[in-house]
Amino acid sequence: MPVKLDQVPALASRPVRPRWWLWLVALPLLFLLLGVAGTFLFGTEALRQQPLRFWGLALGGPLLGWCLLGFGRVLLYLGQQQVADGWDKAREEDLIEKVRRGRRVQQVLGVSVNTAWRAPDAPSTTQLDFALSGDKALKAQPSRRGTVSRHSRIAADKHEVPEVTLLRVLAQLLADLAPTLEQLPDNQPLALLLEVDSALPENVWQQVWQQAWNISGIRQRTTPIERGGLEAVDQWLDYRIGDQALLLVVALRFAVQQPEDTAEAAVGLLFGNRLTQTLLPPMAYLHRPEQEREPSNDALCYAARQALDWVPLTAQSIEQAWRAGVDASRDAALTAVLAEVPLPAKLNEGFYNLDASLGHPGNASPWLAIALAAQSIHCGAGPQFIFSGSDCVDTGLWSTVLTPVPPLSQ
Repeated sequence: MPVKLDQVPALASRPVRPRWWLWLVALPLLFLLLGVAGTFLFGTEALRQQPLRFWGLALGGPLLGWCLLGFGRVLLYLGQQQVADGWDKAREEDLIEKVRRGRRVQQVLGVSVNTAWRAPDAPSTTQLDFALSGDKALKAQPSRRGTVSRHSRIAADKHEVPEVTLLRVLAQLLADLAPTLEQLPDNQPLALLLEVDSALPENVWQQVWQQAWNISGIRQRTTPIERGGLEAVDQWLDYRIGDQALLLVVALRFAVQQPEDTAEAAVGLLFGNRLTQTLLPPMAYLHRPEQEREPSNDALCYAARQALDWVPLTAQSIEQAWRAGVDASRDAALTAVLAEVPLPAKLNEGFYNLDASLGHPGNASPWLAIALAAQSIHCGAGPQFIFSGSDCVDTGLWSTVLTPVPPLSQ
């Protein structure tokens, strides 16, 4: 459930103060005039013959009425003030709770990346240099289905069937994460988010995944979660921030039906809760992602500002920015947001466009950008900002911030 600070109710409207000139000047004179006139008009002849009673009634009655009315007005004002104070106090408590919930973070504990930039036996970290240098892996080449199209693909032998390549890729991904998981007890709870985009039949890739898991030697048992994409992180921060479980994300785009302008990518990420996970040193902190509520410049700008506020962090503190899975139709919106927020990283200057260098990573887009940003932080870089989307053009873009781990927390 997204935390929406802009939907927090407004402050209570305050009651209007009693006007002193009305209550201390105008009303007393009016009451006295009415009292004297009424006594003259409706008083008996005998009453007029008794000055003390006459003036006591003419002046005392209005004075008593003015006092009672004034007392009632003061009580009404104080009561309205108390109601407004109670509303504002409850609103402040609700706002504080929402801000605390919005500023929850997850630890990035392990990363594995496999794209066209990675040679079969090379470590995962070698791809960061290609990403930062803007190396173009997106090119016209034969796809796994035999047609020629402009895309990037994970390295494979010329005659290797897709199932064998997939097994090797998944085995390599789990091998990258296995040393981290080996430091945890066998009974460590492990939630699994498995996102696969492939033209291979589901029963085929499921079988290959199970085979890769069996040969990985990872001892922990996994429990699948239903939510996908960054919505899973958003929900995790809401409901499982005190959980002992770690979150393992495996996102894969491989051998798709229409490879034009796409990127094959296999990404593995291991997340931990800062409140409960103390065994492993984190690489970086992933802050709550914020999704735009409609595809517009204003909505994207609001999401970017809110993502920064969750840290909290100023836009000028961002050292590098990333783009992944963003449709070309949103180019103008991104340019406008970069100018308005404003992030120091600009297009072609500290802004790394994975869509242009690798191709569209599909459902793996946010995870690929997070993995590369976390590796960059682990190598000494500062805070990172990510714009990411998915296969669906109408789905709102996400804004995400990663920050280094404070020295005292390492």
